[in-house]
Amino acid sequence: MRWTLLLPLLVCPLLSNAAAPADWRSGWGLVQGPEQGPRQAAGGIATVNLEQNGDGWQARVQNQLSGPVQITLSQDVGHALVPGLPVQTVLQSTATVVVARLPLPAQPQQLQVRLEAIPGDPAARPQDVAYQLPFIATRFQVTQAPQGRYSHTDAENRDAIDFALPEGTPVLAARRGKVMQVQGNYTENGTDPVRDRERANFIRILHDDGSMAVYAHLRANGVLVRSGQQVEAGQRIGVSGNTGYSTAPHLHFVVQANTGMQLRSIPVRIVSDRGELHFAREGNATGPAASP
Repeated sequence: MRWTLLLPLLVCPLLSNAAAPADWRSGWGLVQGPEQGPRQAAGGIATVNLEQNGDGWQARVQNQLSGPVQITLSQDVGHALVPGLPVQTVLQSTATVVVARLPLPAQPQQLQVRLEAIPGDPAARPQDVAYQLPFIATRFQVTQAPQGRYSHTDAENRDAIDFALPEGTPVLAARRGKVMQVQGNYTENGTDPVRDRERANFIRILHDDGSMAVYAHLRANGVLVRSGQQVEAGQRIGVSGNTGYSTAPHLHFVVQANTGMQLRSIPVRIVSDRGELHFAREGNATGPAASP
């Protein structure tokens, strides 16, 4: 999930702040937020605020998530370079930091600033951990295995697993962690990836090793936890549904890590009461049921 914001600023003596609509990228949770005066929020990930500071400007970025976020603030392609840019840093949970100080140009001009934000800390080192099955069932079907061609082809979701679940099935935390990000107000689903990906209700949970689990396509108002809340493995966190880029009720489960301004999925071991699950990885659009 990459969030990009283009912030054009017409520099002149009377203007202290400005903001503009964002340039969205597809992925989990990229939902345009409302304009808030000089600050533009997007996806509940980060906000940037340009503030007049003496003879120049300072860029203040706020992390909206209950976990680390990596950001890059840069000059937009094709525009003159601005001293102090680009800058890249990691903001800790809910931190607000002045990440750059920019000089005031001698002549009025348009300053095009690009903010990109990715959940997670690239310094994290995910461990080989056994995950619990994120629901209770003796028999279940996997409708799309890792490397499935329908929607598990990008780096963020290559190792994701889609479990066919009746809508309303309790969703459980597969591992202990802290709720980092939630989205739960969408009601619709569809097959247009551009329109529908950002309409999936989901929960993102941060683990002790810096990896992050995403539980997606939850029912409207089916998020039962709040951002910043600690959860234990097996705890009920949500209710399955059929929202976003989805053709039928199911739970999309994936573990991700930030590998440097890029989310990548991680192969995981899932253990049920009957033993460890094994998933076909032949790249079929529809995978067979998992077997212990």
